[in-house]
Amino acid sequence: MKTIEIKGSFRTELGKKSSKELRKEGNVPCVIYGKEKNIHFQAPELSFKNLVYTPDAHLVKLSLDNKEYKVVLKDMQFHPVNDKILHADFVEIYDDKPVVIGIPIRVSGDSVGILAGGKLSIKKRNLKVKGLPKDLPEFLPIDITELKIHESVKVGDLSFDKVELLDAKKLMVLTIATSRVAAKSEEEVAAEAATEATNAATAAATAAAAGTPVAE
Repeated sequence: MKTIEIKGSFRTELGKKSSKELRKEGNVPCVIYGKEKNIHFQAPELSFKNLVYTPDAHLVKLSLDNKEYKVVLKDMQFHPVNDKILHADFVEIYDDKPVVIGIPIRVSGDSVGILAGGKLSIKKRNLKVKGLPKDLPEFLPIDITELKIHESVKVGDLSFDKVELLDAKKLMVLTIATSRVAAKSEEEVAAEAATEATNAATAAATAAAAGTPVAE
């Protein structure tokens, strides 16, 4: 898993008033949940762009006043109107201890179900995994090539090297659902074809009566 570096500084003042002032200056109030204590800091909002606007998961190296911390993002709060980052929570991690983190799935393959008219429906875009920091992948690949209409992939169907999936095994990750096209019966298709033929014949007759050339 790739690592993103974020530079910030320790907060000397806490509270709503201080947090509001930080946001006005373009900074984000943050906290690290550590093993021994929680650490409050601030960082420029622009430094979070590579962490937020990406489909993959990342580790984070925080540089705070010449002191470094290895962390993962736990939660991030956004303004309901302008989507500005209001607060970010991180958890400190250690090289020799497993970490729990949500990692996005990445779908690949041309499903036979989709080629037959089905539609891919993703129910769970991130899965919770546990593993050592060095073993954590940026995404979890899922090949749907052999998936037919009405077939699905559940957590229990998946396995990945060196990481443990923590979500319930019965939890559905994705399925190939029946689309409106695939759901049409042969009678409906035949009826639509007959209607189109009738409309075409009517249009041709009307054009001929009016002396208008009909396109072949």
